[in-house]
Amino acid sequence: MGVLRESVIELSDTEIDVHSYAEPEKFRVSHLDLQMEVLFQPRILRGSVTLSLQRFTSSSVPLVLDTRDLTVHEVESSIDGRKWEQTEFDVGLADPILGSRLIIQTPPKATQVRISYSTSPNASGLQWLEPVQTADKKFPFLFTQSQEIHARSWVPLQDTPAIRFTFTARVKTPPNLIALMGAANNHHAQRTGQYEFHMDQPIPSYLLALAAGDIEFAATGPRTGVFAEPSVVAAAAAEFSDTERMLAAAEELYGPYRWGRYDLLVLPPSFPFGGMENPRLTFVSPTLITGDKGLVSLVAHELSHSWAGNLVTNATWSDFWLNEGFTTYIERRILEVVFGLPLARMEDVLGRQKLAEEMGRVPESDQVLHIDLKGRDPDDGATEVPYEKGALFLKVLERAVGRTAFDSFLRQYFDRFAFQSITTSRALEFLAEHLLLRYPGVTQDLNVDEWVFRPGLPSSAPKAISERLLQVEHEARKWHDDEIATGDLNTAEWTTHEWRHFLGVLPLTLDRQKMRELDERFKLTSSGNVEILDRWLRMAVRSEYEPAYHRIEKFLLTVGRKRYLKPLYEELVKMPGRRKWASEIYAIARPGYHPITQTTLDKIFNTDSPGG
Repeated sequence: MGVLRESVIELSDTEIDVHSYAEPEKFRVSHLDLQMEVLFQPRILRGSVTLSLQRFTSSSVPLVLDTRDLTVHEVESSIDGRKWEQTEFDVGLADPILGSRLIIQTPPKATQVRISYSTSPNASGLQWLEPVQTADKKFPFLFTQSQEIHARSWVPLQDTPAIRFTFTARVKTPPNLIALMGAANNHHAQRTGQYEFHMDQPIPSYLLALAAGDIEFAATGPRTGVFAEPSVVAAAAAEFSDTERMLAAAEELYGPYRWGRYDLLVLPPSFPFGGMENPRLTFVSPTLITGDKGLVSLVAHELSHSWAGNLVTNATWSDFWLNEGFTTYIERRILEVVFGLPLARMEDVLGRQKLAEEMGRVPESDQVLHIDLKGRDPDDGATEVPYEKGALFLKVLERAVGRTAFDSFLRQYFDRFAFQSITTSRALEFLAEHLLLRYPGVTQDLNVDEWVFRPGLPSSAPKAISERLLQVEHEARKWHDDEIATGDLNTAEWTTHEWRHFLGVLPLTLDRQKMRELDERFKLTSSGNVEILDRWLRMAVRSEYEPAYHRIEKFLLTVGRKRYLKPLYEELVKMPGRRKWASEIYAIARPGYHPITQTTLDKIFNTDSPGG
């Protein structure tokens, strides 16, 4: 229930979220109670949400919420949660990025608002899959993706990371399906079609998550496990069997895990990201299952968000590096403990490689950590810059004061801001007070302003070195320069990391004969590892290596991760005579892509619909 305060909170410009209509100086939502039914036909969620409010003014002012393409049927308000009365409301004009304001004329003493509503079949935060689009092809599947500002497409709320809330939910599904949320889940729930959830730790809206489908569970440790479709669950449990070890390593470094359990949900292939760090239930792509644990660094990354992002959250999307830079740094530290320093160093090198490529693509204004996103879709800020440049900044700090002191600082940071959302300015104040000023002799030459607010990489950026990848690079150059034959490449002990680096240091355009030799010797076109295929297929496009064209088409039709699709389509449309082919494939593939992926890829073809 809300507590009335006469004083008004004043927000500085750096704390105002330009991607939300919410007015947190007047109201803050502290708890959600969701009642919803999952309707696969006509592809909507229908139900209600009750919002518990903190009021910061005694005046009769409207409550303003974020929505996108929602149909609001009725709004009620209550003083005590028992007696309800209908309340006037208005849905504003739709902005293409922000959606529409929901303006509710809240009575002066109301502490709760109940909104009855239904979603659109085209909600940007929901994907509805036909059985044929799933692994087992027997039942339909639904999953949400709320980050960055897509929660408003399936719940009317204050859709800003600056506001955190607890929630309860009751979800109705078809009786043969299981529902899960980023909350406390029943791992042995009977398929009744009625499911209840609670989340006692306050979360920001972008971490609100729901899935429904034919799902089973397998444990990987006392606090960890995997949910997946029946045909996938065993392979997923084997692939992610080190999750409990990762969790223990993270706790040893940065303090207790405060979310109870850490489970994974393997989604169907159309999931647009590698992973999404929904508390207690990280969503992951099936592309991570390679059989050799070659891509489990992404699990370490999503787990790290349990401290950086989920526990201490960026207050606005301009502060995104506070989530992703800290998380990428912690991810590498976990990998070092669990899998050894050589693997962590390889991840550093490959991350630096990705950052260099990204810096060559994005404008200088997007090469800063604290990015200006006013008037832009916040998804535009999700480049490699906040991840890799942010992690490099933390690595500079660690090297300046020593690992022991820096780990102590990070523990302080997570303890001080636990379950809070903070801005870059607040984080830098804490950094100055608790680290820089305590070690003036070694931090005086650190130019924090240059790292956070200026484009490019400062000269003080650490150089990543891996002896294993240096050897791979040496082999790649000798092979490229015809100093050794394809059959003489020493690849017997190579892992996914070595192969990624080998292909990464070669030019995208290769002689077709050399492409053929590599393919015949190592079967790269038929590789089941998406990280290897990502680079190889782009090389095939640039090199006009036709034997891989059938694989390119299959890849575009079956993989849903935006990170792989966008650069491959971009390469295709740049090639003479290939734009039409790419457009034809996209017209077929587009209905199976997530709405977030569709929005990104539509821009490549300069159209709102495929085939242009």
